[in-house]
Amino acid sequence: MYVFSNPVGAGTLWFHNLATADGTPVAYDPQARAFIPTPPFCANREIIGCNWIAPEPGAVCRSCAMTVVSPDTSIPNSLANWAHTEAAKRWTLDNLGRWQWFRPEDLGTPPVFHMLAEGPTPVAMGHIDGVVTISVAEADPVLSTTRREALEEPYRTMIGHLRHEIAHMLWWRLSLRTDFLDAFRSVFGDERENYSDALQRHYSNGPPADWNVNYLTTYASAHPHEDWAETAAHLLHLTDITDSVISAGFSSPDLPHPGWDPYSEPDAMSLIRVAVSIVMGINHVNRSMGLADIYPFVVSLEAQRKLAFVHEWLRRGAQGR
Repeated sequence: MYVFSNPVGAGTLWFHNLATADGTPVAYDPQARAFIPTPPFCANREIIGCNWIAPEPGAVCRSCAMTVVSPDTSIPNSLANWAHTEAAKRWTLDNLGRWQWFRPEDLGTPPVFHMLAEGPTPVAMGHIDGVVTISVAEADPVLSTTRREALEEPYRTMIGHLRHEIAHMLWWRLSLRTDFLDAFRSVFGDERENYSDALQRHYSNGPPADWNVNYLTTYASAHPHEDWAETAAHLLHLTDITDSVISAGFSSPDLPHPGWDPYSEPDAMSLIRVAVSIVMGINHVNRSMGLADIYPFVVSLEAQRKLAFVHEWLRRGAQGR
C-alpha cells in the first residue's frame, strides 16, 4: 500500500504526500482510500505534517483525534519525532481499516494514544484498557538502532511498535466477545498467567532453547499476550509488504491471479505462502546492497498456525463477521 492516483493531473502520489508534483495541496481521505485536493485538511497539517482530511474546518483528522496526550515539544527533537510517529500511526490505522477496524462504521471503542517524549527517563511503551502509550523518541534512528542492538532485536521501527501495541488493544476488544477467549487459549495459552512474573523470567533466563519452533520472535515466548501481539504485528507486516509490492506494480509467479488483494484473501495459508515467498525475494535484493533483510524472521509451522488464527479474527473486522 503506497501508490495512489493524482486527483488533479498525471502521475502518482505516495501515502505521506502533502502536495502533488506541481505543488497542488492534497490530503488523504482514509474512508475513500484516495487523495483529494479540497479542504478541510487536518489542523495538524502545519504542525506535524499530517496529510489527512478533517471532518470540518479547524478540526483534526480521525487519526490525530485519537491522540489525547501529545509530547512536550520543549524537549529537543520531540516535534520531529512526534511527526514521524503520527505518520506511522496513520499508516497502521489505514492498514487495519482494510479490515474495517477503527473506521466510522466500527462502533467499538477506538484506541486512545498517549504520545510521550523522553527526558532523562525512558518511556515504557504499552497498552492498558484501550490506551496505547508510545515513546516518540523511538522515531530517532540512532536511539532506535541503539536499543535494537542492546535488546538483540532484528527489527525495530515505529511502524513495528504501533502494530504491536495496537495489537494488544485489538486483543482487548476481541476479549469482550464471548467466543474469543477459549479459542485464543487453545492456540496461545492462558493469558491469565502472571504477566509481571513471566516478563521477569523472560528477561532473567531468556527464551526457551527451541523458541523458533513455536514463536516468531524471542519476545513472543515471554507470555501469551506478547505472543498474540507479535503474531498480529507480523500478520500486518506480511500482508502489507505483499500489498505494497502489488501496488508498486511488481509481479510474481506466486501471486494467485492479476488484481489479487492480500487484504481480501480469505485463506490465511495462501496469504502466508505468497508473503513469505515475496519477503524472501526482497531479502535477496537487500543483500545485494549490503543491507539487512527486510524480514529477518523464520515462519515455522506453529507460527503459521498462529498467524492463521489471528488472520481469522482480524479479517472478520470490527463487526465480527
